Amino acid sequence: MLKTRNNKAWWLVLPVVISVAFSAIIPLMTVINYSVQDIIGPDQKVFVGLDWFREVLRDPDLHGAFVRQILFTLAVLAIEIPLGILIALSLPARGWKASLSLVLIALPLLVPFNVVGTIWQIFGRADIGLGGHFLASLGLNYNYALNPLHAWLTVILMDVWHWTPLVALLCYAGLRAIPEGYYQAARIDGARAWAVFRFIQLPKLSGVLMIALLLSFKDSFMIYTEPFVLTGGGPGNATTFLSIYLTKLAVGQFDLGPAAAFSLVYFLIIQVVSYVLFTVINRTSNPSAPKQVEA
Repeated sequence: MLKTRNNKAWWLVLPVVISVAFSAIIPLMTVINYSVQDIIGPDQKVFVGLDWFREVLRDPDLHGAFVRQILFTLAVLAIEIPLGILIALSLPARGWKASLSLVLIALPLLVPFNVVGTIWQIFGRADIGLGGHFLASLGLNYNYALNPLHAWLTVILMDVWHWTPLVALLCYAGLRAIPEGYYQAARIDGARAWAVFRFIQLPKLSGVLMIALLLSFKDSFMIYTEPFVLTGGGPGNATTFLSIYLTKLAVGQFDLGPAAAFSLVYFLIIQVVSYVLFTVINRTSNPSAPKQVEA
């Protein structure tokens, strides 16, 4: 049968294309324009080519921020993913207790980013915060504003508190989607809890876990507001991650050329890693998809 194509449907996509053009494409073109020019004055611009990219990539402060960003991302992923799975496994399967548990767990996700930083800024102070006062009562000299290790631990705990509920909710949805027949077969075979998790639940959660990993990576790698409110990137440069370094470069020093070049490198890193994770998600979700064979 010959099917006629109705191209009028593209008019329904046009508003989305216009919105994306104004919100993403046009600003991106502006950043690209700044990255290859030296802005001397309002009407004075000099084309410099890739000079800003070379300068940024050789910046030792950028190297330090990149190392700190990688360490922070790996730390929060190593905590949030297993902890989210554990929380999802411990939640009730059905009933009002399950509904109440889900609502309570989702509360941190409703808190704005700047409020999260303010909450932990107050919570960690020894004079007015419960957490800081409790640690001081144990004889611990805790001060996230002066001690780099304490600042790191506080930022990691803050991010874990804020985003582990998302992993837990995704895993809970994945667990509820597993057919009951798998559990019945496991009970007949006399499988223990660890065997059920290893051979039934974990394989069935692979697609959900990859989505949780992708979202957690993007959140931790682009984190800005929470550590900026909490520590301002300090003490020293202890918690100056890539986003904070970029803001200081663009707003603090007003180096628009290097900041634009670095933002493009930052954007490219996130896109490449996200593409890799997205490809893995597709392959995990469709393991039996037919492969194309070239003649």
